[in-house]
Amino acid sequence: MFSEKELLLVPGPTPIPPFVERAMSRPVINHRGPAYEQLFATLQEKLKKVFQVTGEVFVFPAAGTGALEAMTVNFLSPGDAVLVISIGFFGDRWGEIAERFGVQVTWLKFPWGEAATPEAIREFLKKAKSPYKAVLITMNETSTGVVNPLQEIAPIVKEAGSLLLVDAISGLVAMPLPMDEWKIDAVAAASQKALMTPPGIALVAVREAAWKFVEESRMPRYYWDLRLARSFQSHHQNPYTPPVSLLFGLDAALTAILEEGLDQVFDRHRRLRDLLRNGARHLGLEPLVSDDRFASCSLTALKVPEGVSAAQLIQTLRHQYRIEVAGGQEHLRGKIIRISHMGWVHESDIHLVLAALGQILTKGSSQN
Repeated sequence: MFSEKELLLVPGPTPIPPFVERAMSRPVINHRGPAYEQLFATLQEKLKKVFQVTGEVFVFPAAGTGALEAMTVNFLSPGDAVLVISIGFFGDRWGEIAERFGVQVTWLKFPWGEAATPEAIREFLKKAKSPYKAVLITMNETSTGVVNPLQEIAPIVKEAGSLLLVDAISGLVAMPLPMDEWKIDAVAAASQKALMTPPGIALVAVREAAWKFVEESRMPRYYWDLRLARSFQSHHQNPYTPPVSLLFGLDAALTAILEEGLDQVFDRHRRLRDLLRNGARHLGLEPLVSDDRFASCSLTALKVPEGVSAAQLIQTLRHQYRIEVAGGQEHLRGKIIRISHMGWVHESDIHLVLAALGQILTKGSSQN
């Protein structure tokens, strides 16, 4: 059946460029042969440049949540005391993962729609009876469109003597995250966000100085075992069958990102964010994140005006305009819509969604 073109602006999966689709259509190759080993070696070098790390980047066939679990079981042991800094739904998820593995979690939660403040983190760490083994924090909170000031937070965590583990699933490539420079010990990411590849690849980048903690961890693990992965990775292999076609696509996406240049990619995402936020304000739509300093370059959450149904707004965008956006989660359900501008999104896409929102809101006001 013929289907009209759909504009996908949800916070993941994001649109896939044609050159990534073409790369994934290549015939599958032997994942134990020399062609695959060459592909994997090339991927490693590109991933290190994207994460801006001299350590290793590990590839798992999984969703982004798998990368969070992988970091939990490789850097922590049962009974370890950790601080989870949460600013929304996905910060809460990571803390729940740690709790299920017997980690002693202390929570430092900030209101949804606000960033974690370095001053509050410093004071919290100072008051701790003993140093936390690790601090777990989300770079970019997908549920609200808030980005944490990691450049300021990182040195505070390191001064306190803790590992810094970061969920950058929706932040990597959309915004700067130089792992080595900021001394971030491990970072989780996934293919279906700003990396412009379909879901199915989870990534864990590890700073070389933090590897000793992987060796010391007493957590049971097999599928997520970075030690096992590293032994295979030394000869450009995986411990188990990799998603070969997805890796073809990721390789093409990384090539495009690096050819454009990381700084240029960051600038492009920032321009799209500003275009959407300014355009939304012109329509009378207020961003959930009022402070531009903490507004995500990956996605924007917009408050739904009084008297407007968020569910109906999303349905109208879907059925009349073929535009897919996301709603709110938990207590923000029905109160916001979330519009992605990460990955293969262009200014014309933002103009289209703004025009559609303008038409819908104008029709709604004329009917009242």
